[in-house]
Amino acid sequence: MPHFSYQAGVLHAESKSLSNIAEQFGTPTYVYSKAALLENFDSYANACAGRDALVCYAMKANSNLAILDILARRGAGFDIVSGGELLRVIAAGGDPAKVIFSGVGKTVAEMRLALAHDILCFNVESIPELHRLNEVAGAMGKTARVSLRVNPNVDAKTHPYIATGLKASKFGVAFDDALATYRTAAGLPHLTVAGIDCHIGSQLLDDAPLLEALDKLIELIDALAREGIVLHHLDIGGGLGINYGEAGEAEPVPVADYLGRLFKRIDAWRAECYAGAPIKVIFEPGRSIVGDIGVLLTNIEFLKPGQEKNFCVVDAAMNDLMRPALYQAWMDVQPVVARAGEAHTYDVVGPVCESGDWLARERALVVAPGDLLAIMSAGAYGLTMSSNYNTRGRAAEVMVDGDCVHLIRQRENPADLFALESIIK
Repeated sequence: MPHFSYQAGVLHAESKSLSNIAEQFGTPTYVYSKAALLENFDSYANACAGRDALVCYAMKANSNLAILDILARRGAGFDIVSGGELLRVIAAGGDPAKVIFSGVGKTVAEMRLALAHDILCFNVESIPELHRLNEVAGAMGKTARVSLRVNPNVDAKTHPYIATGLKASKFGVAFDDALATYRTAAGLPHLTVAGIDCHIGSQLLDDAPLLEALDKLIELIDALAREGIVLHHLDIGGGLGINYGEAGEAEPVPVADYLGRLFKRIDAWRAECYAGAPIKVIFEPGRSIVGDIGVLLTNIEFLKPGQEKNFCVVDAAMNDLMRPALYQAWMDVQPVVARAGEAHTYDVVGPVCESGDWLARERALVVAPGDLLAIMSAGAYGLTMSSNYNTRGRAAEVMVDGDCVHLIRQRENPADLFALESIIK
C-alpha cells in the first residue's frame, strides 16, 4: 500500500497521521487515499488509451458517493447490481449511458428505473429475465440493449463464495446454452442484442483463467456472427485481485500486463476473422481499484490473556468488516504507532456476540490497551458489506487528499438505526 507508510514511527495515509485522524473522527473509521484511488483507476485507463474501451467500476466493492464522483470525473463507467446502485451513480454525477446492469434477480421496478435513465446495457443472466425485460421495455415504449452473461465453465481457482464461472454457479447462461439463448434474444421485439459478458470470479492473482474465458467468448462471438447476430461490445468482466500481505501470497498480475495480453489476443482475432473490424471492450474491475486504497482504523479496548489464546479486543467488529468471518480471509494488521518490546500472539476480535467475530488470528503484536490498529487493504467489501448487528452504527469514512482530510460518511448512531421502526400501540 504505497500511500500508507510509517513516518517517524507513525502510520500515515498520504501526509496525514492516522493517530490524528482517530482523534478527529473516532474509531472505527475507514480511511481512504485519493491518490491511491486515482493511481489504480489510471492503471486501467492508461492501458486502454487509444482504444474503444470502457472501464466500468464494479461499485459493489465500495459505493461511497465521493469515490463514485472521483471516478466519474475521471471518465469511469459503472457496473451495478441493483436499482439502488444506479441511484447512487446518478447522485454522484455519473453518466447512466456508461452503466452496465448485472445480477441474476432484476425486479420489474429496477428494469423500469434503468430503462428510464437509458443505461448502456443490461447483462442478462437467464431466458426468463430476457422475457421480463422485453415485456417491461415494450410497456414503456422502449428498446433495451442487452448482452448475455455467459458462464464459460472456467475455474477461477479462488474462494468458492467468489467463484462465479463454473457450471454450478447461479450466475450467467451456461456456455452450451448461450447460442440458443442469443437466438431467443434476437427474436424479441423490444430488445437489441449489443454484446457479450462474462465474469468468472474475484480475487484472481493469475490472469490465465481470464484469458481462457476470453478464448471461449471469442469462439461464441464467431458462431453468432455466422448466424447474422453481430455483437458490438465484449465485456470480459473484472476479478483481478490484490495482495493482502499474507506470508507466501502471490503477487497479483500487473494490470498493464494483463490488458496487454488481452488486447494482443483480441487484435489478432479481429485481424484474422474480421479484417480489423472494431469491437468495444468493457472491463468491470472493483477490488483492484479500491481494495488497497483504504484501511479500517480501530482502537484496542482490552488485552485478554487466555489459557489457549490471547485476545486483542478492538472496537471494530465483524459487522464493520465481514471478509474474515465470511471468507476466512487474511487481513494484514499494523499498529498505528510502532512500539518497541516483546511481541505476543493475539487473535484480534471485536465486541459482537459471536465466536465468528474476528478480524485476524494468531498475529504477533507489540501493543497495549488504547493503542490504534490499522486493518490494511480494507477499501473493498468493507463498508458495503457492513451491517448494524448488535445495534452497532456503521463506521465513519474519510478521504485523505495530500494533507487534507474529508469526512465522506458520518458515523451512524443508535437513533439512526431505529428511526424507521414503530411501536404498536
